[in-house]
Amino acid sequence: MSLHVSWEEYNALVERLAFQIHESGWRFNQIICIARGGLRVGDVLSRIYESPLAILSTHSYAMDGGTTRGELIIAEHMTMTAPRLGDHVLLVDDMVDSGHTLETVHNELPQRFPHIQDLRTAVVWYKARSVFKPDYYVSYLADSPWIHQPFEIYDNLRPEGLKARMK
Repeated sequence: MSLHVSWEEYNALVERLAFQIHESGWRFNQIICIARGGLRVGDVLSRIYESPLAILSTHSYAMDGGTTRGELIIAEHMTMTAPRLGDHVLLVDDMVDSGHTLETVHNELPQRFPHIQDLRTAVVWYKARSVFKPDYYVSYLADSPWIHQPFEIYDNLRPEGLKARMK
């Protein structure tokens, strides 16, 4: 089973996530997004909340066209504009699938940055098979479908294919 999401649906889901976090009453002073999937979510939340965004790259879906989980690699450094990471951190990604990435990063951040006082997680989609439950999520997917997001068209589009697409 798979779920196909349009840009309009995607943007509405991210806005619902932002509103859900707001309605919870919890306040944070830093957003960390897990790249690549969390980049768009983190960017939108950073704009809505006027909060600094840090980017942490990870990589694990490396086999069978990105469908089989490989060894999780977490970048040694984060990209951020603030001189110091905030102490109330919202960690965001687009989804929690197996849950291994979000769980590992969630556990590792306080070890790397002991000054973190409160760390919460937010995703758009939370799949039932996940071993980690995020603090905030918009859509719980009991059947854990493969999600086709609108930006995936670029996964196989190369510069030479742009000419045909632009006509």
